Amino acid sequence: MGSEDIRFIVLSATMLFAVITGFIIYFVVLYRNRQLKNKKEQEKREATFRQELLKTQLEIQEQTLENISKEIHDNITQVLSFVKLSLGTIGNTLEPDKKAKVNESRELISQSINDLRDLSKSLSFEHIAALGLAKTIEIEAERINKSGLLKVYFLTDGQVFSIGEQQELVLFRILQEALNNSLKHSQAKHFKISLQYHHDLLNLSLEDDGVGFEPELLNSKSGSGLRNMENRAALIGGKATIESAPGEGCKIRITLNSFKQLYTDGGPHPNSFS
Repeated sequence: MGSEDIRFIVLSATMLFAVITGFIIYFVVLYRNRQLKNKKEQEKREATFRQELLKTQLEIQEQTLENISKEIHDNITQVLSFVKLSLGTIGNTLEPDKKAKVNESRELISQSINDLRDLSKSLSFEHIAALGLAKTIEIEAERINKSGLLKVYFLTDGQVFSIGEQQELVLFRILQEALNNSLKHSQAKHFKISLQYHHDLLNLSLEDDGVGFEPELLNSKSGSGLRNMENRAALIGGKATIESAPGEGCKIRITLNSFKQLYTDGGPHPNSFS
């Protein structure tokens, strides 16, 4: 076998090896690309599933709150009004000292009726939609202040405008959850609410002076309520930033930089997040 034949065989073997290697690399890259594509599709499906699950949870929650609101308004307050009326009738037949005690009870019932009506309004989507976000927050702050449990400060900056019923409802529910956390867990004495309106930007800032918590809490099971705020904000195209440290209270900032009207006449019910 001559040298030319050997060179030809070596060259052929080299080319064959290169072709085989090229095919192997091609299929490896193709396989990895498919894996990455499948992983991205799976993550997208999981994200969509989580979003749809959250939408369903919020729909159920809103419907439940609406039912509670109607029950308070239509039944409980009416029963208390009847009791108040009955006490007034009975009080007119009693001696002055006993009548005074009955009147005190009637005053307490009147206050309870007013408090329940305020609570009913804070749970009702229709009430929130009719008043708008800023006015609803103002009323909620007054309600909490009357309770004496927490001193709430509410500030607005810029020209107030509507960003859509659904967005405003979700922001108000985030506020209520933050207030509830402060009342239950933070031992806070003061709570500051700030609404900043700009041309195409809305910031909702919530801050308390409570005991705070470790940042790691956000990633634990105990921080599910805080993560829920982040998920709610994301559902309406917003971003939630939560900051806290032991002894430094808690700061929550919700930012929306685009406003889209999700509901039109003849469209889905405002309680629907579809």
